[in-house]
Amino acid sequence: MAASRLKILIIGDIVGKPGRRIVREQLPRLRREWGVDLVIANAENSAAGSGITLRIFRDLRGAGIDLMTMGDHAWKRRDNLDVYQKEDRILRPMNYPEAAMGTGRIVIETEGGVKVGVVVVLGRVFMEHVDCPFRTLDAVLDSFEDDVKVRIVEFHAEATSEKMAAGWHLDGRVSCVFGTHTHVPTADDRILPGGTAYISDLGMTGPYDSVIGRRADAVLHKFLTAMHAPFTVAEGNVHMAGALLEVDPATGRAITFRRVDAREAGAGEFDITGPLRVEGPAGEGAEDGDPTD
Repeated sequence: MAASRLKILIIGDIVGKPGRRIVREQLPRLRREWGVDLVIANAENSAAGSGITLRIFRDLRGAGIDLMTMGDHAWKRRDNLDVYQKEDRILRPMNYPEAAMGTGRIVIETEGGVKVGVVVVLGRVFMEHVDCPFRTLDAVLDSFEDDVKVRIVEFHAEATSEKMAAGWHLDGRVSCVFGTHTHVPTADDRILPGGTAYISDLGMTGPYDSVIGRRADAVLHKFLTAMHAPFTVAEGNVHMAGALLEVDPATGRAITFRRVDAREAGAGEFDITGPLRVEGPAGEGAEDGDPTD
């Protein structure tokens, strides 16, 4: 008998070594304890804060991530191209030119036999010049087979208004629309009237004693002097931010949707009551040997 609920854990932008470390520490346990069927994570900042490498991709897959997504950093490293060539569980935005390497859509089948369609698009407000994300999504959704009832959309964008517009545009047609890119978790997780789960931004999986993952002193130097400063990845107060989605696999409608805030032991809490908080083990974790931070 097919399960009446499909559980999907969605993880916000993984930033550098601290973000990768907390995924390795937290994800295997959470996946087991919560009975998660599928894990999707944005990994475009996983290599020193920008891009991904083949080694990092495989390390994160080993930690339990089923599918990784990219955004406007899709081409920031030559290593990214190596991942697109050798792995199929990674998506770049669908509304880049068709000739670009990689793909922006995929259908994954869970161990329970449920087909899940996932699409990533890039927003255009304050972002790059790409094809219209709304029309791109319309075309992609029409291309899915009828038996792909569970459909997930990542809208990687700067403006919350553009993300919200996408949520309403797709309400009733997809299971979930989640935003990424700004690295700041929003408190608007909800299920829209048509049965689509929505959140403007999942937040960042990385160090929160920072300016969106980068050392605050370097960012302040840039703002205060207009001089160049290397924006290295910060270290302190590491959280794994995201959301836990439950879907009816027969209809594709969201049943529950709740933010997740998994913390390292001793990491500072946020003064909010919405997320499902999980405190993890202390310690730095094993080094992965990768030269990037």
